[in-house]
Amino acid sequence: MSKNKTTKNNITNITYEQIKENSEIKTFIQSGNEVLGILGYTDHSRVHAIKVAETAGKILKELGYSGKEIELAKIAGYMHDIGNSVNRHDHAHTGAIMAFQILRELGMDDKDTAVIVSAIGNHDEKTGTAVTPVSAAVILADKTDVRRNRVRNKDLANFDSHDRVNYAAIESRVTINKEKGTVHLDINLDENISSILDYFEIFLQRMLMCRRACELLNAKFKLTANGNKMA
Repeated sequence: MSKNKTTKNNITNITYEQIKENSEIKTFIQSGNEVLGILGYTDHSRVHAIKVAETAGKILKELGYSGKEIELAKIAGYMHDIGNSVNRHDHAHTGAIMAFQILRELGMDDKDTAVIVSAIGNHDEKTGTAVTPVSAAVILADKTDVRRNRVRNKDLANFDSHDRVNYAAIESRVTINKEKGTVHLDINLDENISSILDYFEIFLQRMLMCRRACELLNAKFKLTANGNKMA
């Protein structure tokens, strides 16, 4: 029989702030980021984890979802990449299993745990898709975190295609309009480094995933690059 506490007042019994300060989770995020650094991937540190968490919460809040769903989205967003501490390959599924064990030991309600595990397990574009509002918000928050300071390679001559696109992103922001039912990613790209076409070549699958995530939220995904409406 589960010893988990029950939830009250539509709020999960384990909070985002508790998860954010959990030393075990911090260690897995740091370890995963170090693994990806060795493999040449962009930054996946706590900065990324917190940004995804808070953007996911913002998306659901602005679209009128419940406080509980907002909190679960923030928790899932913060924990979504812990599987990288094991291996980049299949990290979404590994991370979901790790999150299940951690949250269960912390005493999280089973239903809340299931929502978070599902969101983590479905956030990667190779194997996942939006299946709940929480998972949709995490996908949107993760895939729209495109920014120059995520690039760890400082030698422009040795940039790969992902480095160029991220480094070219001088500024990006996500805005939500409940009345119009839109989630809008607006990117300012330095086209001397990477063209808009390069961006689409690298991130087309991710943008399609964002569009499907928005559809689950009964919203539309909008993309603007250098003032040009792309989607």
